[in-house]
Amino acid sequence: MPSSNPAFGRGFANATNGAAGQQYANWGAPQPYGAPTQDPYSAPAPYARTTTRYMTMDDVVQKTGLSFLVTVVSAAVTWAFLPQDTALGLALPAVLIAFVLGLVIAFKQIANPAATLAYGALYGVALGAISEAFNDLYPGIVMQAVVGTFGVFAGMLVVYKTGAIRVTPKLTRWIVGAMFGVLALILVNFVVSIFAGGDALGLRDGGPVAILFSLVVIGVAAFSLLLDFDMADEAIRRGAPAKFAWYIAFGLLVTVVWLYLEILRLLSYLQSD
Repeated sequence: MPSSNPAFGRGFANATNGAAGQQYANWGAPQPYGAPTQDPYSAPAPYARTTTRYMTMDDVVQKTGLSFLVTVVSAAVTWAFLPQDTALGLALPAVLIAFVLGLVIAFKQIANPAATLAYGALYGVALGAISEAFNDLYPGIVMQAVVGTFGVFAGMLVVYKTGAIRVTPKLTRWIVGAMFGVLALILVNFVVSIFAGGDALGLRDGGPVAILFSLVVIGVAAFSLLLDFDMADEAIRRGAPAKFAWYIAFGLLVTVVWLYLEILRLLSYLQSD
C-alpha cells in the first residue's frame, strides 16, 4: 500500500532504482544482427549484491541516539557555561535558524548527518536557555518534564510495537489534521494578541483553557510519534539506504522537542496555581 508520507515519494523511488534494476531491464534484450552473442552464464547476475547498504533498525536507533545526545549536550553547555541573559539572547536566533534549517531538511528530504546534528545543536541552545529560565521559577520542573517526555515516548513506543494502535491512512489523516489545527490556533492566538494585547484566546495564560489546550497539544505530539515510528518501519521495508536514518532521526527529534516544551509549559501552569 503506498504511503501517505511525503518522505516516501521520489526519495524511495531513487533509492530502490539501482544497478540491479537496470540489469533486470537489460536481461533478455534482443541483440543487433552481427553483434556477439552474450553468454548468459558470464553476465552479472541480476540478483548480485550491490554496494548500497540498506537501512536497519540499528541505524535508526544509533542516529537518533546521537542526535539526542548532541541536543542534550548543547543544552547542558548553554545552561552551565553561559550567563542566563546571554543564553536567552541566543535562544531566539537559534530557534529561527533551526526553524529555517528544519524546513529545508523537511522539504528537500535531506538525509545528512551534518544537517540533522546542526539542527539538534541549535535547538539545544534554545532548550538550555528556556529550561534554565523555567527551572529558576519552578525548581525541579525540568527534571519532571524530562521524565514526562521520555515516559510518553516509551509509552507510545510500546503502544506501537504491541499493535494496540495501528497506524492506518485514516489515523494518519486525523493526526496530520490535528497538527495543522493546533498550529493554526497558535498562529491565530499570536496574531490576535498583537492587536488586542495579552493572551487574547487564553491559550497560554495558565488558566483552565490553557491547561486544556496544552493537554490537547501533548496528545497530538504523542500520536505524532506513532507516525515517526511507522515511517521508520516503512523505510526499512522499502529498502531505503542506510543514510535515510538521519532523516528519521530528524523527524523524531522535532517531535520530542515539541513534546518536551509543551510538557514543560503544562507543568508550569500546574505549579503556578
